[in-house]
Amino acid sequence: MARYLDVHPHDPQPRTIAQVVQMLRDDALIAYPTDSCYALGARLDDHAAADRIRQIRHLDEKHHFTLVCSDFTQLGQLVQLDNAAFRAIKAATPGPYTFILPATKEVPRRLAHPKKKTVGVRIPDHRVVQALLRELGEPLLSSTLLLPGEEAPLTDGWQVKEELDHLVEAVIDAGDCGTEPTTVIDWSEGYPEVVRVGAGDPSRFE
Repeated sequence: MARYLDVHPHDPQPRTIAQVVQMLRDDALIAYPTDSCYALGARLDDHAAADRIRQIRHLDEKHHFTLVCSDFTQLGQLVQLDNAAFRAIKAATPGPYTFILPATKEVPRRLAHPKKKTVGVRIPDHRVVQALLRELGEPLLSSTLLLPGEEAPLTDGWQVKEELDHLVEAVIDAGDCGTEPTTVIDWSEGYPEVVRVGAGDPSRFE
């Protein structure tokens, strides 16, 4: 059964955050709220995590995983950015955007797109996620919590707990979170292409 952790949305309890981070270090898969909607998260070094996420969401190996970062410095270590991408992405973060970019050698090969060698990155504007990332000290491997056959992601902590009770180790509930997934911008070819319109305003990249 998944542990259900009630976290204050604006002032996350340090002890609870530390408990979640210890679970992540012990290779837990968690469901957590973001500024767009719920997501599944695990450590980058958890070798089983990507496969577990693929199984829950019925995804193939071409799925772009997202590396959730605490700040732009961390993001810049994971993807290759030219000057135009650097300026535009820095101006749009933190926020409900995911950017697909060529991965650096810091990204494990099993997490990058098998052919394009790209990966998704984002910096969420959510205090609970920021607290988790600061305590963990590294990015989270992540994917939107959109279950097979569903058109909308899960947004309620108790519903997530009921649906995924035996598939994840922990569910974090911080009250209301976003109801739309991120807006996805593919910048892997050197220019921005909006590939999914979501919570972030796409007009700045069109």
